[in-house]
Amino acid sequence: MGDDIAALRRLLEGSRRAVVFTGAGISTESGIPDFRSPGGVWEQMKPIMFQDFLASAAARRESWRRRFAADATLRTAEPNRGHRAVARLVREGKVAAVITQNIDGLHQASGIPERQVIELHGNTTYGACLDCSSRYSIEELRGAFERDGDVPDCRHCGGLIKTATVSFGQSMPAAAMVRAEEEVLAADLCLVLGSSLVVYPAAGFPELAKRAGAQLAIVNNQETGLDEIADLVIHRGIGDVLGGAVGVN
Repeated sequence: MGDDIAALRRLLEGSRRAVVFTGAGISTESGIPDFRSPGGVWEQMKPIMFQDFLASAAARRESWRRRFAADATLRTAEPNRGHRAVARLVREGKVAAVITQNIDGLHQASGIPERQVIELHGNTTYGACLDCSSRYSIEELRGAFERDGDVPDCRHCGGLIKTATVSFGQSMPAAAMVRAEEEVLAADLCLVLGSSLVVYPAAGFPELAKRAGAQLAIVNNQETGLDEIADLVIHRGIGDVLGGAVGVN
C-alpha cells in the first residue's frame, strides 16, 4: 500500500462521521464523459440555458435530442471501484451522506440508499414536470420523441417536462442545498472525490466543512481550488486510491 493510500485509510479510520463529495472524476472511470474539463462536452457543444429551454420549442427539442443521443452511454455505465468503495463506507456507517455534483445515478446504482445521496445538480436518469414534479421514465419519453419528434407536455398538469437536472441559469435545488450544508457542518471529515472544486455554489461545501473544523481529503487527478487548505491531497485515480484504502476490488 502506498503512503498516500495509507494516509487516507488512517483519516477514514479516525473519523466518526464523514461526508463524501463527488464530482465528474469518479464517473469518468465508468465511461461517463466529463462536461467541464478541457476536451469535455461543453467544449464540443454550447450548453442550453434554462431560459432558452422555457422559451423555445426548438431548444427543448435539441435538449432532448442530446439526452437521447447520450442514452446508450448512460444505460451501459456501471458503478466502478470508486463507487463501490463509497458504498461500502456508507453501508458500514462511516459515511453519513454523499453529496454529488453528478447526474448519472451511479451512487444509487452502487447500493447507496437514495435518502443518503444529495444531488446538487439533479439526475438525468428520469424526466420531471417543471410545474408539478411528476416523474417520467426516459424510455417513455424517448418513445414519444422518436414517434412524434417531440416530448409531450405533462399528462397531469400540462407543464413542460425536462430531464431532472439543473441547467445553466436554473436555480439550485433548495432542499438539497440545505441538506448538504447540514451534513458538512456535522462531519468531522470531508472526502472529495473527482471534483475540481471550481463550480460554485456546490464547491463551497467542502470549504465550509474545513472552515467548520472537519478534516479535508481530496482525491483528484488534477489540482483543485482547495488543495492549499486540505489535510491530504492525492492526485491519482479514485478507484485505485479509495478502493485500496477501503479494501474494495
